[in-house]
Amino acid sequence: MAEKTLFQKIIDREIPGNFEHEDDVCVAIRDIDPQAPTHLLVIPKRPIVRVGEADSSDQATLGHLLLVAGKLGNQFGPNGFRIIINNGSDGGEAVPHLHVHVLAGRSLNWPPG
Repeated sequence: MAEKTLFQKIIDREIPGNFEHEDDVCVAIRDIDPQAPTHLLVIPKRPIVRVGEADSSDQATLGHLLLVAGKLGNQFGPNGFRIIINNGSDGGEAVPHLHVHVLAGRSLNWPPG
């Protein structure tokens, strides 16, 4: 059996997390290294390694993640927010478990990085 990812351990409450949302499909936690006043991670409970490896069986989960991210973005960033999905090491991925970043609470410059 493969070792659990950091996010699976948080979802299973083996490691503490600051939860802002939970439903049957996903959780949303505060990032431990925030890049904005509000920096949330929307994480599917069923692990998907990365968006570039998702397939058609993941479609409903991917849509749900974006809907939850949008709801949280509106809640925490009424003047605007940014949604980011990193893919692979050059894309900034640090944990091999798909997650959606929601950043809000300040003006977000472009280009991002």
